[in-house]
Amino acid sequence: MLDQRLLRDDPERISRQLARRGLKLDLTSLQHSALQERDLEEQRSNLQAEGNRIGKEVGQRIKAGASPQEPEVQALRDQGNQIKLQVASLEDEEKALQAQLREQLLALPNLPSELSPDGTSEADNVEVKRWGEPRLPGPGEQLQEHWQIAERLALVDSERSVRIAQSRFVTLRGMGARLERALIALMLDLHAKRGYTELLPPILVNSASLTGSGQLPKFAEESFRCAEDDLWLTPTAEVPLTSFHRDEVIPADQLPLRYAAYTPCFRREAGSYGRDTRGLIRLHQFNKVELYWFSLPEDSDAAHEQLTLDAEAVLETLDLPYRRIELCSADLGFSAARTYDLEVWLAGAGTYREISSCSTCCDFQARRANIRLKADKGTRLVHTLNGSGLAVGRTMAALLETGQQSDGSVRLPKALVPYLGTDTIKGP
Repeated sequence: MLDQRLLRDDPERISRQLARRGLKLDLTSLQHSALQERDLEEQRSNLQAEGNRIGKEVGQRIKAGASPQEPEVQALRDQGNQIKLQVASLEDEEKALQAQLREQLLALPNLPSELSPDGTSEADNVEVKRWGEPRLPGPGEQLQEHWQIAERLALVDSERSVRIAQSRFVTLRGMGARLERALIALMLDLHAKRGYTELLPPILVNSASLTGSGQLPKFAEESFRCAEDDLWLTPTAEVPLTSFHRDEVIPADQLPLRYAAYTPCFRREAGSYGRDTRGLIRLHQFNKVELYWFSLPEDSDAAHEQLTLDAEAVLETLDLPYRRIELCSADLGFSAARTYDLEVWLAGAGTYREISSCSTCCDFQARRANIRLKADKGTRLVHTLNGSGLAVGRTMAALLETGQQSDGSVRLPKALVPYLGTDTIKGP
């Protein structure tokens, strides 16, 4: 959520930054509401101070021997009671305006970082680096896509999954299920060695948690909701990890806090029908390992770089070629101020596909979730950062396409052998 002080004092800056996202907004009305809310707060505070002064004076007079029924004392008491009524009225007006202002602010995305490149679409995203040599088909070789390999080797069952649920759900079977489990364990072990604390959070989250991370109210249609409860199936572990410290004050000497969490994730994928209808790329349910940081504000740029390196370490451990892309201002996610996308090479498809988005949200989520740090000079908002480390299904897809062999088997990287007991997947 954006800072109300910035809205009151410099709305032009907000307008300029949101314009970098492609949003043209007139903030005059919103600024007026913020100024009005501040005026109401000042009036209420002044009246409360006057009421406290009068109450103190009444107490002193009675202590000095005056009767509570004495005209001057009674007049002061009447004045105090009148002030209480005024304060109550101002409080009601202030709360109503605060609720209205918060609702409007919750709908506004984060401001792009000054470091994010300008652009008008994903075509303006900037490639930062590449790692590894993408596998290309040899002479006369025709590489298959992962869904073809998975069906041939009986690693997935999509047809029965539709019967169980609906389209865009899959059942992993045999070595497919084992490989998924192995990848989750490998990722979590790797991140633990790099200093992350592993969490296994609830996958049902309340509306306050979705609001804190930025999914609500804007993306309600993208999530699955439990109709009779204030609970949703989490779209990403970013949601429960943001709220893990919601409404807390974290001592500055404990920062950074770094968490790694595996969760199943659930998304409606509204608006994506017709895209990636086969395979493991775009499902309603998928597994993901998430990396999450709570950082000192002055350290968040360095934290963003390190978090991205930690996600890249998984790809490098698995010998999967990838590239790092910095998103331009118009392509940033709702809560992000700056984002690196990691795109893994899919040899069968002959293209790079996103496998992780590593973002710094600055104090945007912390303001929504009321997460502060305690320092010598009081409290201030922490900075939050998140990134996939990695999306498990997409990792499996890349491994199948990269490791496919001429005899129909799939060769896996050495790092997976301790988890699977083999470096090759063969047919059933």
